[in-house]
Amino acid sequence: MATIADDAGVGIGTLYRHYPTRPALLEALTLRSFHLVLEHARAAALSDEPAPAALEHFFERTIAARSEFVLPLHGGPVIHDEKIAALQTEIRNLLEQVLARGRRDGTIRTDATPVDIIITGAMLAQPLPTAADWDQLARRQARIFIAGLAATEPPPFGSPRTRA
Repeated sequence: MATIADDAGVGIGTLYRHYPTRPALLEALTLRSFHLVLEHARAAALSDEPAPAALEHFFERTIAARSEFVLPLHGGPVIHDEKIAALQTEIRNLLEQVLARGRRDGTIRTDATPVDIIITGAMLAQPLPTAADWDQLARRQARIFIAGLAATEPPPFGSPRTRA
């Protein structure tokens, strides 16, 4: 806690006054992180862009804010709190709106779920320690993932594939 107070430029007493325990601090950071993800999901849901473009922007915002996240999928604590549960539900609902828009206009495959988007976003926001340029690599992975969300009908099982 002393290191955190020092890094924040406040005294240890100030930190303990606001967050009397380490779990209280982690809960506040987790709550703030979910609010940030909610902002990104809301922007995607309110976007006039096609669903794939809205999701690409969601991932871009997630990658850009990665250092601000203290979330369970990033190794943060799992906190059972009604406020956090409500935020998680709202995030899933907003992402479902984006996916539903894509399903309606034929740009998103029918089996894609908000959990798919959440897990991918979490992976993109967690840099690999050996990656030279994580932002570039994460953006590439986001584009590949979004291309995989495209609503295309695969050939029937066992049918010969078209050769180029």
